[in-house]
Amino acid sequence: MKKGCLVILGIFVLIAGILVFASVGSYNGMVAKDENVKEKWSQVENVYQRRLDLIPNLVATVKGYAAHEKETFQAVTEARSQAKGSFNISPDLLNNPEMFQKFQQAQNTLGGALQRMMVVLERYPDLKANENFLSLQNQLEGTENRIAVERKRFNEAARDFNTYIRKFPRVILANLFGFQQKPYFQAQEGAQVAPKVKFN
Repeated sequence: MKKGCLVILGIFVLIAGILVFASVGSYNGMVAKDENVKEKWSQVENVYQRRLDLIPNLVATVKGYAAHEKETFQAVTEARSQAKGSFNISPDLLNNPEMFQKFQQAQNTLGGALQRMMVVLERYPDLKANENFLSLQNQLEGTENRIAVERKRFNEAARDFNTYIRKFPRVILANLFGFQQKPYFQAQEGAQVAPKVKFN
């Protein structure tokens, strides 16, 4: 009788140990994937910051050639200010789809304002030959490419994290410890139509 109770107790202890071990592994996996998402997000932030830093130099360089295009410059400056104001890397942003959407909208507005400015500048052949402008234009184009790459990497990390925490039985632990799905960057409406911007 005593031996049978010990065997049953041993089985319960073994099952409990396996469950604890599996839970610890799942929790640590969630933490690692969450940190990976944050690391990818910091790279997104880094390239957006680079774009914000380039814009004042670009605007200053172009103003001398196209001073009467005040509306365009004002739109770029305002969009930059709005994007900079929404620029905040924090767990709140990554865990709040509404805040994330506002951040993305501000960045899309800034990108659109920059595209409009480049279209306007097509009318200024002297400017297009200016070394400072060409250098800034190249840096900005490179930055836009980096933004696309880093956003893709962030989306991949977010997808990996979201898939991981939604699988059973990890979904129970994720809910218990407050792990939430991460939002994705979405393509801007009309993004499938490439803007007609020429630099010749």
